[in-house]
Amino acid sequence: MKGKWLFMKELSDKSPKELVLMRKKMKSELYSFKMKNSIRGLKKTSEIGDTRKKIARVNTVLKSKITEKYDNNMK
Repeated sequence: MKGKWLFMKELSDKSPKELVLMRKKMKSELYSFKMKNSIRGLKKTSEIGDTRKKIARVNTVLKSKITEKYDNNMK
């Protein structure tokens, strides 16, 4: 659990542009894990779930940053 909080703190310090790049990298990594798993080449299958959770966390922080920035203009 300690790692999750450190990861979230690290994400909150990044800019939206950095978060988008990070998400893109993680999605390609996830695709790679899925392809390896389909040919039974992935030893640690838990990496797929961990990567999906990290992508979801990045999306959450990114959405909050975008909402925070543009929320005043939407009202």
